[in-house]
Amino acid sequence: MNARKITYPIHEVSPYINWVYFFHAFGFQPRFAQIANIHGCDVCRASWLANFPSEEINKAAEAMQLFKEANKMIDLLDRDYKTYGLFQLFPAYSEGDDIVTDCGRIPLLRQQHIKKEGDPYLCLSDFISPDKNGKDPVNNTLGIFATTVDDEMEHLYEKDPYKHMLTQILADRLAEATAEKLHEEVRTTFWGYAPDEKLPMEELLLEHYQGIRPAVGYPSLPDQSVNFILDSMIGYDNIGIRLTENGAMLPHASVSGLMLAHPASTYFSIGTIDKDQLENYAKRRGKDIGEIKKYLAANIK
Repeated sequence: MNARKITYPIHEVSPYINWVYFFHAFGFQPRFAQIANIHGCDVCRASWLANFPSEEINKAAEAMQLFKEANKMIDLLDRDYKTYGLFQLFPAYSEGDDIVTDCGRIPLLRQQHIKKEGDPYLCLSDFISPDKNGKDPVNNTLGIFATTVDDEMEHLYEKDPYKHMLTQILADRLAEATAEKLHEEVRTTFWGYAPDEKLPMEELLLEHYQGIRPAVGYPSLPDQSVNFILDSMIGYDNIGIRLTENGAMLPHASVSGLMLAHPASTYFSIGTIDKDQLENYAKRRGKDIGEIKKYLAANIK
């Protein structure tokens, strides 16, 4: 199949917002994000406020007001803007720490440190079968995705610092929410390896589903330049994403990465890597060590 583009009205993806990260951006601890799960009537909100100790009532009231303003802004954005998802499924197999498809090879990194004795040193390639002739729709398939928002959203209210910040943070959350919704549709319909999945939103946001969606720049896929490989395979420009010379995405409110379906797939952190692994990875990427270093500065001892 070719890369598939899906356009979403904002009101369809906003229920998938993880409000913990929204409130974190404003300096609120996770418990204040629970306002997003409270019924909007005055009685329910008053009851929620009453659960806080007296010294936190004002902070909770601020969170309540912020949530109200965020939802008003979402309603305004919904009138004029949309979000976009792009994905493609590839027959794939693993070869060491690489994932190989007919359209490209994706070199990856392996953990060098484990949490406890007996745990494996993980690499994302572990969740793809090494069988070159395998036809397993779960273990011999790789999904690649990207999501973004209308570029103009990031430039709204530039003369109003508060509204500008609110809109930028919401744009980030909507790009992530689009990835969440897209992943759900891929699992249940397009890839279809979990057709009976029917998770309430709370469990969905806690990732209580089969498979993972590691994003570029995140702990298990820390090298931002991987975007160049993924872009060459699915064409980010199909949804208006451009890459800078360092592999950063524009609009900034964009997400990209892999989709893996293996039942044992799990998130992990690469952590620090040593010189040997850096040299091996640079060789597999076909890049100079100096160039790769700048992308993995946070992972180098």
